Amino acid sequence: MRLPRQISGEQLASALNMLGYTVTRQTGSHLRLTCSTPSEHHITIPCHRFLRVGTLAAILSEVASFHGLNREELLGLLEEEIG
Repeated sequence: MRLPRQISGEQLASALNMLGYTVTRQTGSHLRLTCSTPSEHHITIPCHRFLRVGTLAAILSEVASFHGLNREELLGLLEEEIG
């Protein structure tokens, strides 16, 4: 599945909310999200207008790995939220 090209950091943070991630803090132009199920996991997302493809791929790979999914399965779950 192809990664979306026009997704912002805020859109990604909102989409990850369905997996239990919540914004715990913001420092400058970066959001820190935390998921506490099944254990605590932190990720940092830049609040840029459009995320670079490599940055998006790295974030999605990290989240997918934590939840025991591959990146395509995670994209399928988030597809409605991302648009």
